[in-house]
Amino acid sequence: MRTVYLGTSEFAAAVLRRLADSSHRPGLVLTRPDRPRGRGRRLASPPVAEVARELGIDVAQPETVNDEAALATVAAAHPEAVCVCAYGAIIKEPLLSVYPMLNVHPSLLPRWRGAAPIERAIMSGDERTGVSIMQLTEGLDSGPVCAQAAEPIAADDTYGTLAPRLEAQGAELLIRALDESPPCAAQDDALATYAEKIAAVDRVLDPSRPAAELERTVRALTPHIGANAVLADGERLGVRAARVLADGPPPGELALDGRRPVLGCAEGGLELLVVQPPGKRPMPGEDYLRGRRRP
Repeated sequence: MRTVYLGTSEFAAAVLRRLADSSHRPGLVLTRPDRPRGRGRRLASPPVAEVARELGIDVAQPETVNDEAALATVAAAHPEAVCVCAYGAIIKEPLLSVYPMLNVHPSLLPRWRGAAPIERAIMSGDERTGVSIMQLTEGLDSGPVCAQAAEPIAADDTYGTLAPRLEAQGAELLIRALDESPPCAAQDDALATYAEKIAAVDRVLDPSRPAAELERTVRALTPHIGANAVLADGERLGVRAARVLADGPPPGELALDGRRPVLGCAEGGLELLVVQPPGKRPMPGEDYLRGRRRP
C-alpha cells in the first residue's frame, strides 16, 4: 500500500524504521522543521527526518501541514493511506478527510489521550499500558480505535525500558492494520483520561508526597527528561534512579550521613541511587556524597 508518514519524535522514528521495512514503505515523510537543540542550541533535524534520510525516503518539513503547499506535497505522493505517530502538531481539515489516516498512540485508549501517555502511565502506577491504532479526527486522540495491544509495566520499568517495547508493538500493530483494514470502534469518552505534556513542575520531586509516587516519577522521566530534587540551598539535583525506603528523615530534609542521599517524604524515604549534579554527568549516590564530604 502506498503510504505517507507524519512523525517527529524518537518514538515515531522507531516506528518509521519498521514501517519502511514492510510492504507499506512510505513514499514521503513529513516532519517538523529543524529546531535548536542541546546546550549549544544548534539547529538540528527531528529524529524522524534523520531516519528518513538514512533510509532514502523523501522528506518535507513544512511550517504547517495544513496549508495548501503541504497538501499538494502529500497529494504528489499519491498515498492510499497516511500514517501518523507523534507528529507534535494539530492536523486539521481538509487533510483529515482526504485520505484514510491511521494514528499510532502509545496507550490503551481512551486512557491517556494526549502528549505524554507513557510517562503518565508510569507516574500513575498503572500495571499495564499498550498501543492503540486509531483513525485520526479533529479531537484529541478521540477517534475510533481499529486495533489495540496491551503491554505490562514492570515495577522497575523506566521510560527508557518501556518505550522501546511500545515502539516495536506499535509498528507491528500499524502494519497489521494496513494489511487487514480491521473495523474501528468508537471510544467511550466517559472513560477518557488525559496525559498532559510534562511541565517543569512535574519534574520536581515534591517531598510532601509519598516516596512511592516520587520513585515512579523518577522512572517515568528517565532518561529523556529527568526528575530533580531541590536542595536546602536551592540547588537542583538531578535524580536518575531511586529506591523507596520504609523510613526516612523529616519530609523535605535530604539526609547526607548514610551511604547514599535520602530524601524525606510524606510517607517513607527516597534513597537517591543515581544523581546528576548541575553541569556534571550522572553518578552513583555514594560518589556524590564522597564529593560533598571532601574538605
